[in-house]
Amino acid sequence: MELRLYDTLTKEKRVFTPIDPSNVRMYVCGPTVYDFAHIGNARPVIVFDVLFRLLRHLYGADHVTYVRNITDVDDKINDRAARDFPGLPLNEAIRKVTEKTAAQFQADVAALGCLPPTHQPRATEFVLPRADGRTDMVTLIKQLIARGHAYEAGGEVLFDVQSMPDYGALSGRRLEEQKAGARVAVDAHKRNPADFVLWKLSSEHEPGWDSPWGRGRPGWHIECSAMSAAYLGGPDGKDVFDIHGGGLDLIFPHHENEIAQSRCAHGTPAMANTWMHNGFLQVEGEKMSKSLGNFFTINELLQTKKFGSNQWHGYVLRLAMLMTHYRQPIDWTVDRLVEARKLLKEWIDIAYGAEPESDDPPKEIIDPLLDDLNTPGMITVLHALHREAVRLNVEAARKLNSALRFLGIWNGEKTSEIYSFGYEVKTEVELLLAARTEARARKDFKESDRIRDELAAMGVVLKDGKDADGKPVTTWEIAR
Repeated sequence: MELRLYDTLTKEKRVFTPIDPSNVRMYVCGPTVYDFAHIGNARPVIVFDVLFRLLRHLYGADHVTYVRNITDVDDKINDRAARDFPGLPLNEAIRKVTEKTAAQFQADVAALGCLPPTHQPRATEFVLPRADGRTDMVTLIKQLIARGHAYEAGGEVLFDVQSMPDYGALSGRRLEEQKAGARVAVDAHKRNPADFVLWKLSSEHEPGWDSPWGRGRPGWHIECSAMSAAYLGGPDGKDVFDIHGGGLDLIFPHHENEIAQSRCAHGTPAMANTWMHNGFLQVEGEKMSKSLGNFFTINELLQTKKFGSNQWHGYVLRLAMLMTHYRQPIDWTVDRLVEARKLLKEWIDIAYGAEPESDDPPKEIIDPLLDDLNTPGMITVLHALHREAVRLNVEAARKLNSALRFLGIWNGEKTSEIYSFGYEVKTEVELLLAARTEARARKDFKESDRIRDELAAMGVVLKDGKDADGKPVTTWEIAR
């Protein structure tokens, strides 16, 4: 069976045919490191990690190049640095913010079971021409000017969208239909309201690099065009690669503008042959927002009990993400996480110790993934393997073991750290039960009911009764 992927540009599911099977190339937009990554940011990281694993299986681990950038120059970073470190020079403050935030991002995504990409370039390392000759932003901008696709005006270098006849093809936004002010900055010096910044001047208090257009800094979009070309340019000199991924929110303007810059700078008919975008995430039925109090970082879910009074293991978060197809919207709920934790515990209970005879994942798992990463179909297979393994089918248990490891939702161990969603939950339940028993003894039924509800949110079912001496006793089990 062939790998088929949905292409946002052509709006169809197509057979994936790499440009060079010996070097399959994928680029995914990474974080802007001004704050800790939120749970919505985790979705593309997990989705494209699964695709990375699948491509490595199909073409060989040494024949897949995966690039995910780190944006460490941005006005949001400048603002955060000035706010958090007002007593430091801005450049020093920026370095503190980006180093801390980038390190936290790496720790968080590792906890989610993600493999490190082949390359993780930082934007600041690709602004000026490099000693190794890899593509840089200043050189790309020079090429755009030389080819008649960019111009200087008002202290900036701008991309001329009218110079590209099919600008807007990815998002389906025709140039003549775009309204001034709709996600595009409106300035008098622009030839067209949709023209976007490639280079802007920096004040003495802002980070900047010396360039042919004065001391300044790059626009956001040019960063990804440079870093993707730096690592994914083909041996034939044509800077077209196989897959470009990211969230739906990046289609316009970011990915649309990346396409414009890259195609016009290199003179190619495409930037990437397949464009993939994951759907949006909401929390408990509402858009995630700090003002609504439903904004959660990955680290908060991993380290605190802010969501559903639980500290969630990274493998549980990963499985919860994969329960919905990547192109569909996802509703992030406590119930979803409780279900994911229950499933994972059951699967690991039966798979532990059933060592697979091969490092290759079972075909039953690969088949649904070949259909545009059909992870819900994959989970159906996991259920089937679990049912067979419970009936003492050793081969099914081995396949389940192999599948969980391949998918990054288990590492094969059963330690207190990896298995915390089992052991730690048991300890937490027992503590809550003791508190509830005390509340019932003092007739504080309001508190008793509150604890019962908290346990229910964790997927715990209580049964109240009496022991042989007539004393109240409570037993519990995980909901099935």
